[in-house]
Amino acid sequence: MTSQINHITVDCADTYKLASFWSQVTGRPMHDDDNPGDPEAILLAPDGIGPNILFIAVPEGKAAKNRLHLDLMPVDRTRDEEVERLLGIGATVVGDHRTSDGKGWVTLADPEGNEFCVERSAAERVSA
Repeated sequence: MTSQINHITVDCADTYKLASFWSQVTGRPMHDDDNPGDPEAILLAPDGIGPNILFIAVPEGKAAKNRLHLDLMPVDRTRDEEVERLLGIGATVVGDHRTSDGKGWVTLADPEGNEFCVERSAAERVSA
């Protein structure tokens, strides 16, 4: 027998604030019952397919580089346009790994310092 992934869980200080940020990143809605100050918040999987993203309040802050991170691929814009959008909603640049031939990725951090990467869109991969 096997297991399926039910939640991708993110430890954080402010569940509602971080879930709101990631809701803007992914377009996933927050659960209707989530409110500021709650010890947990959930971003729902599209059409119930795939894991939800669960944010859990913990007392300690982030202390080291993530051992697991998300790689994002923009759906309706270029990688560079998506990076600019994400910077506008509160992300920060951790590392820029774009190359002169248009390949590569950008490593960003969410408002609590959790790293994630933005890769080229599917359209950019085809045109390369």
